[in-house]
Amino acid sequence: MPLAYRNLQFAILVFSGLSMPAKDRYHDAVKNALIKDGWEITADPYLIKYEDAELYADLAAEKPIAAERQGRKIVVEIKSFIGRSLMYDFHNALGQYIVYRNLIQLTEPEYTLYLGIDDLVYGEFFQRKSIQAVIAQNNLLLLVVDTKTEEIRLWIS
Repeated sequence: MPLAYRNLQFAILVFSGLSMPAKDRYHDAVKNALIKDGWEITADPYLIKYEDAELYADLAAEKPIAAERQGRKIVVEIKSFIGRSLMYDFHNALGQYIVYRNLIQLTEPEYTLYLGIDDLVYGEFFQRKSIQAVIAQNNLLLLVVDTKTEEIRLWIS
């Protein structure tokens, strides 16, 4: 029987034969915010496949190619931070982000991975000095969305 490691909230590392994870609480709000901002959703969910592992990130999107610049391709892993503690949720999200980013760089390096979060969580938790230090050290890219209005507030690269 194959081994599977699960983030109990929303993501799953799958070895052949297991089903896709449930959508995050803010999935539709983030998706709609991207669409409003001119992004085309190209995968929902986005499959990351490398060797013996299959992982599912929430979304993939492309910005249509403009005359002056190349089109951008992103993958967004959405997290709601509604678990037992914000620090616990951050710990899990960061580990998942690093695994996803590394495998995307190996399989489809034209994509850039973002962690999609609610603007309230960003303001209340992601502004802590300790969290800012971890974000900087791990090159964590953030997509901050107002989930009530379904609008992008910040891109943090």
